[in-house]
Amino acid sequence: MKICPYSPTLRPFFKKLNEEWLNKYFVVEPYDAALLENCEKEIIDKGGHIFFGKLNGVIIGTYALLAPKNGCVEIGKMAITAEHQGNGYGQQLIKHAISTSAALGNKEMLLYSNRKLENSIYIYRKFGFKEVPISNSPYERGNIKMLLKL
Repeated sequence: MKICPYSPTLRPFFKKLNEEWLNKYFVVEPYDAALLENCEKEIIDKGGHIFFGKLNGVIIGTYALLAPKNGCVEIGKMAITAEHQGNGYGQQLIKHAISTSAALGNKEMLLYSNRKLENSIYIYRKFGFKEVPISNSPYERGNIKMLLKL
């Protein structure tokens, strides 16, 4: 899988991939909709980044790094198409996110998730994320917050 940065032509994939998993397990919350509908304004223009995983010329995954605050960047909106899950592509995206965040000078990476997503939580722990007390999750479904020291 090749990982490439955001371009306006890829915008529809960011929305499609995320809506696919959100609608499968939860619902698209207002905060999700704001990020997905206006990703340039809400993520890129605020100092964040979006990346895509491309396999044989087809976009199969994505993730976003939201603008850092005090040296801490949030990884979010990570998605892999259902047909490509379980093949290590999500782990490749996480590795890319960690190395990119560190290269950008961030000291920590955080994420919000849901305990229902057991496979995802397992992978986050595998990469060194530790559960921390949760407060002010931007998502109603967010019932676990994890932090990684970079």
